[in-house]
Amino acid sequence: MAPTIDAKVPPIHDLPTPEPESPLRARKPYRFSTLCATVENPDMKDQHGSSAVPIYQSATFKGVGNAYDYSRSGNPTRSHLEHHVAKISSAAHALTVASGMAALDIILRMLKPGDEVIAGDDLYGGTNRLLTYIRSHGGVVVHHVDTTNPASVVPLIHPKTRMVLLESPTNPLLKIADIAAISKDIKERVPDAIVVVDNTMMSPYLQRPLEHGADIVYDSATKYLSGHHDLMAGVITCNRDDLHKQMAFTINSVGNALAPNDCFLLLRGTKTLALRMDRQQATSQLVATYLHDLGFPTYYPGLPGHPGREIHARIASGNGAVLSFVTGNKELSECIVGGARLWGISVSFGCVNSLISMPCVMSHASIDPATRAARGLPEDLIRLCVGIEDPADLIDDLEHALIDAGAIAFDTQQNKYSRLMASTNEQLNRAVQKLGLFEPDEQEWFVSAPGKIILFGEHAVVHGVTAIAASVDLRCYGLATPRNDGKVSVHLADIDNFYHEWDIAALPWNAGTRIAAGEEHPDVLDQVLMDAISAGPLSNIDDTAKHAKTASLAFLYMYIQLGRDRLPSFNFTVRATLPVGAGLGSSASFSTCAATALLLINRAISLPPPPAPSTDPEDSAPHVHISHQGRRFIPQGIAERVNKWAFVSEKILHGNPSGVDNSVSVFGGALAYTRAGFGFNSKSGMEQIQGFKSLKFLLTNSKVPRDTKKLVAGVGALKASVGRVPRACFLRLTVCDEMKEPDLVDGILKSIQNISDEARRALADPELSRAELLSALSTLINENHQHLVVLGVSHPSLETIRATTAAPPYALSTKLTGAGGGGCAVTLVPDDFQAESLESLTGALVNETFVPYLTAVGGSGLGVLSPYSPPNLRQTQLQTVVPSGQVTPPETPAETAGSDPSLRLAFVKQSVPELAQWVDGLGRWLYV
Repeated sequence: MAPTIDAKVPPIHDLPTPEPESPLRARKPYRFSTLCATVENPDMKDQHGSSAVPIYQSATFKGVGNAYDYSRSGNPTRSHLEHHVAKISSAAHALTVASGMAALDIILRMLKPGDEVIAGDDLYGGTNRLLTYIRSHGGVVVHHVDTTNPASVVPLIHPKTRMVLLESPTNPLLKIADIAAISKDIKERVPDAIVVVDNTMMSPYLQRPLEHGADIVYDSATKYLSGHHDLMAGVITCNRDDLHKQMAFTINSVGNALAPNDCFLLLRGTKTLALRMDRQQATSQLVATYLHDLGFPTYYPGLPGHPGREIHARIASGNGAVLSFVTGNKELSECIVGGARLWGISVSFGCVNSLISMPCVMSHASIDPATRAARGLPEDLIRLCVGIEDPADLIDDLEHALIDAGAIAFDTQQNKYSRLMASTNEQLNRAVQKLGLFEPDEQEWFVSAPGKIILFGEHAVVHGVTAIAASVDLRCYGLATPRNDGKVSVHLADIDNFYHEWDIAALPWNAGTRIAAGEEHPDVLDQVLMDAISAGPLSNIDDTAKHAKTASLAFLYMYIQLGRDRLPSFNFTVRATLPVGAGLGSSASFSTCAATALLLINRAISLPPPPAPSTDPEDSAPHVHISHQGRRFIPQGIAERVNKWAFVSEKILHGNPSGVDNSVSVFGGALAYTRAGFGFNSKSGMEQIQGFKSLKFLLTNSKVPRDTKKLVAGVGALKASVGRVPRACFLRLTVCDEMKEPDLVDGILKSIQNISDEARRALADPELSRAELLSALSTLINENHQHLVVLGVSHPSLETIRATTAAPPYALSTKLTGAGGGGCAVTLVPDDFQAESLESLTGALVNETFVPYLTAVGGSGLGVLSPYSPPNLRQTQLQTVVPSGQVTPPETPAETAGSDPSLRLAFVKQSVPELAQWVDGLGRWLYV
């Protein structure tokens, strides 16, 4: 149990106090918490006497020569805020801008080419990044120095020194700089130099650097001043009129002053600054003492022996709410971070909620590893940012994370927990044993699969008509990244950024019928296992996330059936350039990616090995001899097994799928499919269309939801009940009395079969000219769509798309694809169609609120990023990514030359338009 917190008496500060209302009674200086709560400006009295400062949500103000004319230049809400911030900061002036980095940018704009800056060597990563930029692009010289020793600053001071940039305590090592001593040295040698202090870690409550010789102080008000992480803001304070005037001019010119709504929120947050900080730093002292007593090297100014503690006590009135510690092993630190539950993983601090992070792979990842090492920043460092939760709960949660990671164990002789000082391997082995019997696998697998369009035969395919389907150049991508914490997780980035993780040991391993190693899944799903997963691991997922919940069911079902012998711990992240839910086979491409990753991780399939190293001395390195940059490299047998498991997933997602979507997703190209046991042909199954000619299509997402099961069932009911259903049931169709003919639906299906047969012959005919092929396909597309309209599976949105593409001057043929009922339409684009006309057409579709995609059909199927090829651009691309939105513990990038670091953070960060190009640049992709 954590000890209780003793109440702290706030110190008395000699800060500005509002003038007394009566000159006959003297006032003592208000204490800080009173100043925080008292938001008033004697020069700006509200006419209605409102307790809270109003939000002046106005861009302009009427009149000439008034105090306010345009909110970029000045706003009453912002004036109240700046007056209040200056009051609690012992400052004559305050300025508020859009973020802490915006504040630093305004300050650095005072520098000119040739100026020199002395900065600390343990700075926030964003500060380091901006200093690097002005050094590279602005001709400013930047010196990084250990500011914990004022003497180390002196040799760098000379007439060109224009600015000194300090943090104290620093982030994340909590180094202490003697702000007063350094300021004195600077002013004595270069009076015109400006001393700037980033005071974000302390806030004005605990430290006011202007009182110790600093010229400018700035804070990221996103942190403690606001305290709730519900806004971004930065504040700048100073006492010099000239500096204030110069920075105010820049803010007005640039236009990054804080907006009125954010000013209101920040004013509200500052009222509780003292209360929050008292609780946060009191709990921080308990947490730091707890870790220190366990034996972990801990950085916190409140601990005895912390370097510079006496200096900090002289210039600050508290120790803050940020601390950090090291474990001795980076992987162990990752296990601890991933094992915390109450401590949220985040790159920020200063919130009422407690946060945990690993700076070297998060907030400070923009600093290259060599520089981090040179500055003494440990790669295994864990930073804790303490909130206002009950300290007992925070320490209990941290303790569980330490135990589960194997970092501490109970010492029966001393009757308490203590740090395990065993070797790294022994620690990690203990963690593995504690977390379950899973077998960790360091191989990272990156897979992809294409979407599809059904060119001919939609809906009729379930009744035995041959469907012609082809892959599209829009793909789904899946990345399986190892975890070391006994959990399995999915991150469906395109479905509301859904993320969920499960304890492997808690999954229903004993439910259902076990499939022996090497056996294939039976034709029927194991309903017992399905129910056990739904009632157990998925029970706490809200039904509002039904698509993500169903995808998780398919993933966990295959995970359990394939992984009973290995229990692998990993995260599966999925992204797509396919529009989800548009009828382009996004679920099948997900199923293919998930099945492939699970088969690879469980070693149920394996890629062919690379050829043996060449003995030819002229060959510099072995390489894989393959055609078409990897295409046709994945053997047919592997593709067939993946397809069987992808079909299992499709059954879970759709109930009774045809199997076309997953087959196209695995094999790519184009194929003809006839469902076994049905139809007008004696031959059933799937057959690749050889010699398929690449075609250009415009895919248009109507953004109208569709219910595949309902639409398929509707056609089935129509077929079964024709001749017995009242005419009113068919009012939605384009035929009326004719529908009373019992054989009409069968006739429509036969007509669609004829269209599919004709299209198949045309696509495979080598003697047909390109112009003849396009003309034939255009006619068949129009005929096929009219039959689908009669079957009732079109939608007004699809008809609008058809009308738009068919109108002059475009005159293109369009039909629905997939399930219809909204979904997506496909438009055949001739080879000679002018770019200007295509741009005009896409603009017209966008104006109708539709989303068009120009793509080609018939490309590669299942792809796997080769584990044998060099990493190529992989490391370079990873170095450009700053992790954000972290949802799982940061993976460990390998640190040896030629290594393959984790791609997950970079993968998640790519925008959809950039995703395909980024993925292609990672290395050699192998395809079916």
